[in-house]
Amino acid sequence: MARPVTPLTDSKCEAAKAKDKPYKLSDGGGLYLLVRPSGGKVWRFKYNRPSGQESTLTFGEYGRNGIGLAKAREARRQARDLLAQGIDPAEHARIEQARAQNATTFEAVTREWHAAQVKRGKWSAGHAERVLREMEVDLFPALGKRPVEQLKTRDLLAPLQAVEARDALDMASRLKQRLCSVMRHATQTGIIDYNPAQDLGGALATRKAVHRPALPLDRLGELLRRIEAYQGRPLTRLALVLTLQVFVRSSELRMARWGEIDLKRALWIIPAKREALAGVKHSTRGSKMGDEHLVPLSPQAVATLEQIHAMTGDGDLVFPSDAYASKPMSENTVNAALRRIGYDTKKDVCGHGFRTMACSALVESGLWSKDAVERQMSHKERNGVRAAYIHRAEHIEERRLMLNWWDNFLEANKEQPVTPFEYARPTGDNVVGLRRAVP
Repeated sequence: MARPVTPLTDSKCEAAKAKDKPYKLSDGGGLYLLVRPSGGKVWRFKYNRPSGQESTLTFGEYGRNGIGLAKAREARRQARDLLAQGIDPAEHARIEQARAQNATTFEAVTREWHAAQVKRGKWSAGHAERVLREMEVDLFPALGKRPVEQLKTRDLLAPLQAVEARDALDMASRLKQRLCSVMRHATQTGIIDYNPAQDLGGALATRKAVHRPALPLDRLGELLRRIEAYQGRPLTRLALVLTLQVFVRSSELRMARWGEIDLKRALWIIPAKREALAGVKHSTRGSKMGDEHLVPLSPQAVATLEQIHAMTGDGDLVFPSDAYASKPMSENTVNAALRRIGYDTKKDVCGHGFRTMACSALVESGLWSKDAVERQMSHKERNGVRAAYIHRAEHIEERRLMLNWWDNFLEANKEQPVTPFEYARPTGDNVVGLRRAVP
């Protein structure tokens, strides 16, 4: 139990004498007076940034010409108010200092833009910290001290080309987007009249998209038979089976908790964010799109999960590591299992390729609406207004039929290859017939 802190008084601060080593006099709430061997005294505030990282902010010197106890406490109050809004007080102080000096340097404008994004709640704390760190490393050395009104397109391009030269093409692309946003902010706030970053388009190389390998659908039966014959860890085999049945993303599967799954309702609700696991990187990842994702469970998927529950149901994780029950299985587990049953995960099929195969079959069947398929794939609708309506609609009943159809389609392919189009039309090709024909 933490010991109670007795608040400081002016007389105690005044009477504090220097010692051989620096020492602290705490006022509580993170505020303390640091007494140095030289006799100097300085106010400091210890706190956790919005990202969770511990940090210290210096308020100033104590003394007749410095900051007294009352002013230090007021500074602490203001800092804590900023933290309550998700704003780092040290970052806020740098921005205010730049404003006080009437600074319009690229760094000052960038930090102001960054703080505005954080205040609007557009970014998570971790993402906000990463954005600023990347700009500090790759943009500030070349542009930071230069006034934004003096920057031309060629000036903005130079640091981007340096990033491109080290083959960090994705980073160069992200930095270009952020440069455009920063300079747009400078335009909108009246510092400049024209955004020179607008002319950066097409100036950088782009990496050719590499599609995840997936088997053609006529090889589904082969895949299912190989999975069934898998001789490794039983839980790994069931992870392969479930991945194919529900085709969720790797992190959504690996970090799954039993509390998300309702076998009676045949529904798995993947949250936007999960509770952190000690010592596990990215364990808070939920649905990649940042929204709660509903996964209807077919009878086959329920049966698979019941088998898994018999193995791991006593714990929190659906797929715990073989070595540590408190940690999830490795991100390489599914692909390693595919390699073990004879597939090249760079050329033939990988775990993510199961999503491609499922999506292809659902589209080729002609049975399901595009919105229902996209929603089940957990793809983000780019049109904001339309996305709001689709999100509310969810298409959950159609998606439940769709998942049942997909897992029945898998079973049918165990017997002999059948195309999605053929399997969707066993009794005719009219719309009513199609719906009634869904197994």
